[in-house]
Amino acid sequence: MPFSNANWSLLESIDSPADLRKLNNLQLKELSRQLREFLLASVSSTGGHLSAGLGTVELTVALHYVFNTPYDRIVWDVGHQTYPHKILTGRREQMRGLRQKGGIAGFPKREESEYDCFGTGHSSTSIGAALGMSIAARQNKENRHCVAVIGDGAMTAGMAFEALNHAGDSDANLLVILNDNDMSISANVGALSNHLTRLLSGDLFSTLREGSKRVLENIPPALELARRTEEHVKGMVAPGTLFEELGFNYFGPVDGHDLDTLIPVLKNINQHNGPRLLHIRTQKGKGYFPAEDAPVKFHGVSAFDLSTGKTHKTDSDSKPPTYTEIFGQWLCDMAEKDKRLVGITPAMSEGSGMIEFSQRFADRYFDVGIAEQHAVTLAAGMACDGIKPVVAIYSTFLQRGYDQLIHDVAIQNLPVMFAIDRAGIVGADGPTHTGAYDISFLRCIPNMVIMTPANEIDCRGLLTTAFLHDGPSAVRYPRGCATGLAMSDELKALPFAQAEQVRKGTKVALLVFGTLLDTAVEISNEINASVFNMRFVKPLDTNTIDKAAEQYELIVTIEDNAIAGGAGSAVAEYLNQQHRTVNLLQIGFPDEWINHGQPEELLADWQLDKAGMLKAIQDRLNADVV
Repeated sequence: MPFSNANWSLLESIDSPADLRKLNNLQLKELSRQLREFLLASVSSTGGHLSAGLGTVELTVALHYVFNTPYDRIVWDVGHQTYPHKILTGRREQMRGLRQKGGIAGFPKREESEYDCFGTGHSSTSIGAALGMSIAARQNKENRHCVAVIGDGAMTAGMAFEALNHAGDSDANLLVILNDNDMSISANVGALSNHLTRLLSGDLFSTLREGSKRVLENIPPALELARRTEEHVKGMVAPGTLFEELGFNYFGPVDGHDLDTLIPVLKNINQHNGPRLLHIRTQKGKGYFPAEDAPVKFHGVSAFDLSTGKTHKTDSDSKPPTYTEIFGQWLCDMAEKDKRLVGITPAMSEGSGMIEFSQRFADRYFDVGIAEQHAVTLAAGMACDGIKPVVAIYSTFLQRGYDQLIHDVAIQNLPVMFAIDRAGIVGADGPTHTGAYDISFLRCIPNMVIMTPANEIDCRGLLTTAFLHDGPSAVRYPRGCATGLAMSDELKALPFAQAEQVRKGTKVALLVFGTLLDTAVEISNEINASVFNMRFVKPLDTNTIDKAAEQYELIVTIEDNAIAGGAGSAVAEYLNQQHRTVNLLQIGFPDEWINHGQPEELLADWQLDKAGMLKAIQDRLNADVV
C-alpha cells in the first residue's frame, strides 16, 4: 500500500472495538486521523467505494466507542460507508483483498463478521432491519441497543418511510442516525446547534419533560399544549418536525466529524427509550481534497494515484465504448428525433449514462431518487397519455419495482421501455448487484418483450426496436466495454423476433442470447458448430429453433443469466410444447450465488469462459457417443 512510512501504530493496536473503548478523547481523535489515512491508502490500491467512507470515519469511531458491539446492533444502510467499520472490526489486513476474489466484500456480510449484523447492498433497508432486531430483542428479553445508520439519499426510498412510520408507532428501543451529507436538509450546523442538541439530549431537559408530563397528564388540554410548545421550540432550532410527527424523538443536527459532540450526544441519547433520530451532518470525501471536490467521482473508484487523485494509466483510451455509453448516446439521438421520449432514472444518472441527456434535455429528464417502484409507475402514468418513457435502471434495482412492472405496466400493456444496465456478471460488487435473474423474472410476464444484444450494433438497433414497440419492452446489456465494432449513427430497428446466423457448421447449433457471442464463435471454430445470435428471448425466433431441432444433433443455449427460468429454459419449454425430443444443453449460471471478483475470474468459475463451455459441449457429445 502507499504510505509505506506512515505511522499507524494506534490503528494497528485496534483489533476489535473493545480495544477502541480503552482510548481517551485525544487518542480517539488520533485514531480517526490514522483511520482516514489508512482508508485512503487502502482504496487507492484496490479500488472501491471511497467518498462515503471518508465521511463516516468519526461516526464509526463514536458508534463503536459508545455501543457494546457486536452485542448492540449497528445496521449500515447500503454499505458504501462501511469500510471504516470493517477496518475497526478485525479486518484491517484483509482490506488488501477488498472486493477481490477470495477477499472481503465491499458490503456488510453476515457470514464475514459477527459485527456485520445485517447484509446489504441496496439502499433503505437499515431502519426496517434495525427495527426488526429491536423487536426481537424485546421478545427475547434482551437489553440490546439497535442502531440504523442511513444516508440522506437513502431516505428518498419508500422503504425508509414505511419503516419510520411503523417504528414511530411502536415502543421499540431504536436509534436512527440520519447521515446528512448531500441533500443539505439543514444548514444550521455549528457551535450553537451542537450545544442545543447536547442540551436537548441531556438529563436536565429529559427530566423536565418527563416531570411536566406527569404533572399535566390529568389535564389533557394543558399536556397537549405543552407537547406542541416543545415541538415548536425544537422546530426553531432543528428541522425535526417531520420525524417528531412520525413518533420519533429528534436530536440534531450536529457535526458528524466532531467527536467532542458526537460521543456525549450518543451517550445522552442512550438514556432515552423508544424511537429516536439523531441527525448528523458530514462531508463526503472528508479529508481528501479531490474527493471533497468531486464526491460523486470518488463514490466508486478503481485504483488511483493518491498524490494526484488520478486513476492509474491504462490503455482505456484505445478501448471501445461501454454499453452504458452506447445507451447514453442512443438516448440523446432518439430524443432529438422523437419529442415524446423522456428519460427516467432512480438516482443512477451517472451509472446509467444519462449525464449528457440530463443536460441537453433537462425538461425531459426525471431523476426520482432511490425510488425504483415510483420510477416504474411514473413511467406507466406518462405512457397512458402519449409519452414514450425510457426507464434506465440496473438489473438488480429493477427487482424492487417488480410489482409495478407487472401491475402498472404489463397488465395495461403500456409502451414503457426498460434499458437494463449491469446485466450478467458485474464483478467486484458481488451477489447484491449481479444481474443474473432479469431474464427469468421478466420472461414470465405476459406482454413483455425481452432483447439481448450481442454487441454495440445490436445494442443500438435493439434499443431502437424496443422504443418503437407499442408495449412493454426491455433491452439488457452488461457493464463494461463493447466489442469494438464500428457503429452507424442511424436509428434503425432490427427485425422483430428474428435471430441472425453468424456461422454455419455441422452437428452442433449454439443459440446465443447476449454478449457471450464472441466466445461462442471461438468455440464453434474448434468444433465446427453453427452459431445463432438469437437477440430475442421473448418472443423467441421459433423458426430458427425448429430448423435447429431438425438439422443438428445437439442444441446448446448460452446466456449470462440463471439457467432456472432463463433463455435456455424458454427454448426447452418451446421444444416440449412442440413434442420434440431434442438433445439440449443449457449453459448459464447455476442455482448458486455469484460472489465478488473480476468478471473473467467469475466466468471461469462458472464454466462460462471458452474453456468451460467447450468442455461442457464436448462432454455432452462424448456422452452421446457412448
